[in-house]
Amino acid sequence: MMTRHVKLKSLIKILRSPKVLGIAVLLFMIVVGNLFWQTPTSAQHETIILSVERGDIEKIVMVTGILKPSVQVNVGAQVNGQIKKLFVQQGDKIVKGQLLAEIDPTIQQSELKNATAQLLSTQAQKRAAEATLMQYIKAYKRQVMMQRDGSGIRSEYEQAQAQYEAQLQQVNVNDAMIIQSEMAVQTAQANLNFTRIVAPISGEVLGIVANEGQTIVSSQTAPTILVLANLDKMQIQTRISEADIQKIHSGQSLTFHVIANPEKQYESTMGYVQPIPSEALEEKNNSGGQQSGAVYYNGTFEVDNANRELKTSMTAQVFIRVAEVKNALRLPVSALGRSVGINQYEVIVIDNGKSEVRTVKIGLNDRHFVEVIDGIEEGERVVIQPDSVVS
Repeated sequence: MMTRHVKLKSLIKILRSPKVLGIAVLLFMIVVGNLFWQTPTSAQHETIILSVERGDIEKIVMVTGILKPSVQVNVGAQVNGQIKKLFVQQGDKIVKGQLLAEIDPTIQQSELKNATAQLLSTQAQKRAAEATLMQYIKAYKRQVMMQRDGSGIRSEYEQAQAQYEAQLQQVNVNDAMIIQSEMAVQTAQANLNFTRIVAPISGEVLGIVANEGQTIVSSQTAPTILVLANLDKMQIQTRISEADIQKIHSGQSLTFHVIANPEKQYESTMGYVQPIPSEALEEKNNSGGQQSGAVYYNGTFEVDNANRELKTSMTAQVFIRVAEVKNALRLPVSALGRSVGINQYEVIVIDNGKSEVRTVKIGLNDRHFVEVIDGIEEGERVVIQPDSVVS
């Protein structure tokens, strides 16, 4: 009896030691922690039930686009010479016909004077030729009369006739020379006019390429002096993949935002969709008629930019509505179960507290909701299936 009492006292002493108490507290915390963390797990498997309702369904194709001015013109020089004066600066608003720059007109003025002098000379030559022609006409008529009354000499008649016909041809040559001289004057006048470079459109000066005092040499292409654009309306050029091109056509509504401001949404309508890839229009060297890599088609549309928020070369994320159903009977994609046919799926319907498996036929799918064609009514309740394979 005494031995048992000693053993009991020793056990109590051991249990009261700090080390044993620490181990006991740790075991208690582990048990409580397991209970705590297991509670949400059971909640995660709670059944989610939603009512079938009506709403809009949109099927969207997303593409990327680049912003450009609706109209952009490179203004160049059509004549040679030194830039005498630039009348605008970058960012200036301009109107069609406004004077933008002037090239030193000295050469063109000289050419116009020479052409005008040549015209006057050819006109004088014609008048002299016409006077000589009148003399030959009189001599020829006189010889004709003498031949009729028999007093004329045949050789003199033939000479008068030849002189008349030759001088008549000379007058015709003078007429042609006058036409050439008049064209030369018109060309010289046009070249002189080209020294004053005016705006072909209304818009804004995007950039000035040349400087005052710079010599311009025009050849087959006019050297650019400045760039104009109409920024009141912007054009977005999108690249549409081969996989999506058959879904997209002119007239489809769309929204877009630019990467610089994702929160601001813009609306527009798809314009022209190019029926051939841009790559096919470009010259290919040693391609052998074969294409490689992804195929993209260009689609363009415009948007108003009166407040100038949109800038040239911005990148746009474009969302094209390729299909849309208003006020459709719809249910979440996650409510669809096993596929049992083309556009037919099983759903679990809750009716009077009991569940039943029912087959529904679906239409448009926007990856969040599906349009219900048949098999379920508005207001009925369905079970959300987290393992749904439909997307």
